[in-house]
Amino acid sequence: MTYPHNGSLAPPEQPAAAPPPMPGVPPQRGAPPGTPEPKRRTAWAEGVDRLKAAATTEPGRLRIIGAVLALLVVAFGATAAWQMTDRSAAADDVLHSSQPLSADAADIYRSLADANTAASSGFLAGGQEPAAARDRYERDIRTAADKLVTAAASTDPGTRSARTIAELNKLLPQYKGLIERARANNRQGFPLGGAYLRYANEKMQTQMLPAAEDLYKTENQRLRDDYDSATPYPWIAIALGVLALGGLAWAQRRNYRRTNRVFNQGLLAATAASTVVLLWLVVGHTIARSGLTASYDHGVRSLNVLHDASIASLKARGSENLTLVSRGAETVTVKGEIKDKYDVDFQQEMTALADKLDAAHALAAEEDDDAGSAPVTKANASMKEWQKRHTDARHMDDAGKYQGALDKTIGSKEDKPTGECFDLVDKNLDKALAHEQRQFGSEASGGRDAMTGLPVGAALLAVLAAGGAVFGIGRRLSEYR
Repeated sequence: MTYPHNGSLAPPEQPAAAPPPMPGVPPQRGAPPGTPEPKRRTAWAEGVDRLKAAATTEPGRLRIIGAVLALLVVAFGATAAWQMTDRSAAADDVLHSSQPLSADAADIYRSLADANTAASSGFLAGGQEPAAARDRYERDIRTAADKLVTAAASTDPGTRSARTIAELNKLLPQYKGLIERARANNRQGFPLGGAYLRYANEKMQTQMLPAAEDLYKTENQRLRDDYDSATPYPWIAIALGVLALGGLAWAQRRNYRRTNRVFNQGLLAATAASTVVLLWLVVGHTIARSGLTASYDHGVRSLNVLHDASIASLKARGSENLTLVSRGAETVTVKGEIKDKYDVDFQQEMTALADKLDAAHALAAEEDDDAGSAPVTKANASMKEWQKRHTDARHMDDAGKYQGALDKTIGSKEDKPTGECFDLVDKNLDKALAHEQRQFGSEASGGRDAMTGLPVGAALLAVLAAGGAVFGIGRRLSEYR
């Protein structure tokens, strides 16, 4: 028997055990390979689907109706408050900002023109300038300086008005310096005084008064813009109000047809509140618009014409005085005829004065305003007398009677001077201006006051109306619980 060797040979290798089989994967259902994955739906689309699903049931429909009604009423109230806040602010600007600034700009122009007239009148009196003329000049210069300070404080930096005011503040001391030199030379009897006065007048006529007129026109345009912002009807708010009332009426009719109940307290309260807001909005703004329109037609228009008449009167008086100061030193050719420059200017300004007085009288007659027309009528009569006396003075001057012409211009009351007529024109125009200013203030205040409380009231009532609509719909929803 044969035995194997012990420990010398390795045992025969055993076959390796097979790995356990993997569990089977069930077949997957899906798109064929290469097909893109479907896009996820947006929140908006899902919301629309929920809304559609809700709309298939009566409680869901009621919730949608309540939300839409509340949104409509709130939008109506918010829009009404927004639009009326803007209009109320513009009306307040008309009364307290733009119109006073326009009046200040006119006063600046008038004060400068009157100062120029007073300076020439004092110069004509000779070396001993009358105290009244000197005081009038100083008063006009102070008024112009004070009004410039007020206008500067009320004007935004960098605007056209601010630049004009800065220019006038620079020119005013230069003009005063020229006037003082003219006075100093005139007191000593030097002819150079007349040259300084004419130079001062040229600076006033070609630089200062055009700048003041530009300021006046700019502020007048600002006033017009404020009127344009304050007077238009708030059509967006009115349209939303009508839409909200229509929605509330439809909801109550629907409620009646489905439940046979005549009234829903919440919806009825919402309708009442919305009606109050809409009526307050329309009636209040109509009254405000009427007052503001009247303040423009019966106040601002007349004020503008009267300011122009006053300015024409002042410029005419200044030119009349300078006719005697220059004594023909400056001439112009008119239709082939050589004439005194300042007398030509006088005639042009008197023509403008006559036109403005006619326009002011027509406006007063249109408004049936006797208190406003009476001073204009007196100013017109004084203007005609002024023209007659001026013609007499010019005849004397042309005949070589300088002293007689001077007496006819700045003489005593016995001489029947043109200065007396000028003073009457100026005095009556001041009365007319004061009357129209009071009329403007009364009408504009009434217009602005008609908007008082409307923005806040509209917002509060709209909130109450929205609450009433939600409450009314909520009462119907409670029946389904």
